Amino acid sequence: MTLEELISKFQQKDEKAFESLYNMYSDSMQGVIYNIVRDHNVAEEVMQDVFIKAWHKAETYSSEKGRFFTWILNIARNAAIDKTRSKNFKKSKQNLYTDFFVDILETSDSLDNKTDAIGISKFVSKLAKKCIEVIELLYFKGYTQKEASEVLDMPIGTIKTRNRNCIKELRSMVLS
Repeated sequence: MTLEELISKFQQKDEKAFESLYNMYSDSMQGVIYNIVRDHNVAEEVMQDVFIKAWHKAETYSSEKGRFFTWILNIARNAAIDKTRSKNFKKSKQNLYTDFFVDILETSDSLDNKTDAIGISKFVSKLAKKCIEVIELLYFKGYTQKEASEVLDMPIGTIKTRNRNCIKELRSMVLS
């Protein structure tokens, strides 16, 4: 069965299609979510919510607007960012153990292996350093454009332009 047929069945609420897509994408989604929330249990919970949300909104996916992976990745990324902004999440992180900070220091500069299940890091690594910085912050670590502009100490307009140009360059690399 092709991916298009699988997605079509998923949109028709076929449970086997749901299970197949879940098995195909759950590791990648959990890796992206974990890079944002930095908690395995929370990442697992958010990932489950992402697939349930995708199931309920399956009819909104259109292959004309982009790939299924990109669609579900955006749902995952947004859900993870929403989770970090919730009051309960912020409260739970007030009294963190030192292990949490050690983990951040060890992993903040490298992408989690689960994040690269589709092989995107080989394309990202071919980009200019300025592109890698922006893409890693915005897409793999879940920073907002404003936060990225503060971390990189550059105007938000530059972040937006660089993001657009770098994603355009990445898209042309992947699709060629």
